[in-house]
Amino acid sequence: MPPKVPRAASPLSSCHCMRSQCLAKPLHKRAIDRRRPISTYGYVQAKSLVYSKHGSPQDVLDLHTHSISPPHSTLLTLRTLSSPLNPADINQIQGTYATLPPFTTSLGTPTPSAVPGNEACFEVLSAGSGAKSVQKGEWVIARQTGLGTWRTHLQVAEDEVTKVEKEGLKAEQVGTVSVNPVTAYRMLKDFKELKEGEWFIQNGANSGVGRAAIQLGKRWGYKSIAIAGGGGGKVKRELEELGATRVVTDEEMMGKGFREQVKEWTNGGREDVKLALNCVGGDAAMAMAKVMSQGACMVTYGAMSKSPMRVGASMLIFKDLRFEGFWVSRWSDQHPEEKKKTVDEILDLIRRGEFKDVPMVKVPWNWDTKKEELVDAVQGTLEGFRKGKGVFVFGDT
Repeated sequence: MPPKVPRAASPLSSCHCMRSQCLAKPLHKRAIDRRRPISTYGYVQAKSLVYSKHGSPQDVLDLHTHSISPPHSTLLTLRTLSSPLNPADINQIQGTYATLPPFTTSLGTPTPSAVPGNEACFEVLSAGSGAKSVQKGEWVIARQTGLGTWRTHLQVAEDEVTKVEKEGLKAEQVGTVSVNPVTAYRMLKDFKELKEGEWFIQNGANSGVGRAAIQLGKRWGYKSIAIAGGGGGKVKRELEELGATRVVTDEEMMGKGFREQVKEWTNGGREDVKLALNCVGGDAAMAMAKVMSQGACMVTYGAMSKSPMRVGASMLIFKDLRFEGFWVSRWSDQHPEEKKKTVDEILDLIRRGEFKDVPMVKVPWNWDTKKEELVDAVQGTLEGFRKGKGVFVFGDT
């Protein structure tokens, strides 16, 4: 018989002792951290950002590891591919949002906790024998809000998600379609019927919603006045390239000559400004209202200034302006089939190269990514003007 050739030692095979003070322990840990998080029995190892009390993200977020059993019946085990960091997600962590996820011990946390995040693109890892609408390897998004998406894996019932045709799309595009583009689409379509050539005005135009509204408005033949906050001349050029008819800064809008400027743009005021999209509130919203046409509608979907809107009586009595609100989370939960149609239409535009992505700051989330890196990215969404929307992009999880 040929002589046996000894195998090269690996970090895990180089130590055979069981002593707690073993010097090879760090090698053991590094090797375990790099393994794929699926056991031989079909259990999936997952990591989730969780919080057990409300407060600032840097103070309350923790990274929790747990196991997910193989799916049965109509259950699906999903791997998260991308998940954005939206302002509403931060507000839920702070406890200031209109709806707050319940604290539970369903993930085996020491104290009842919640998982943040409401938007994501998922890949189906495995499906129970009763699942019919999706198969392994296909992409899905949440049917309704509140799923808790800031985690590497999760298990849900089949009817909690909607299949997305992934051909020609990136996970980040799918993961960011349900909130901002859908908000813009529905506000332009559902509150005031605009005809080709008519105007709408919006503040926060360099946001995800604002950029989507510019592109959709141009596609449908609307003219737009885009009011940008932060970013300087570069942002103004970007919004013009997206299709905004006119772009001004917050400071220019608040200046004395703004009303005359709008009158000049709208053919001496003979072209109506019938719709306003407001995410700022306060005096900025009222500055827009002053250039709106009689019978026009302002739709408020945010309140970045945290200041109330003081509507003058003349705006209601003589101009007959309407002031309404829109909350995409409630609309999506109440109209799941219409949401799917809207999402599919927008994704089809993206496939054809007719809808540009919002600028993104990708935040890698791998199996060995430290909690501090993830929390710093979340905390960063609270701080001033950013180069793009923060998006968790999941790697070897």
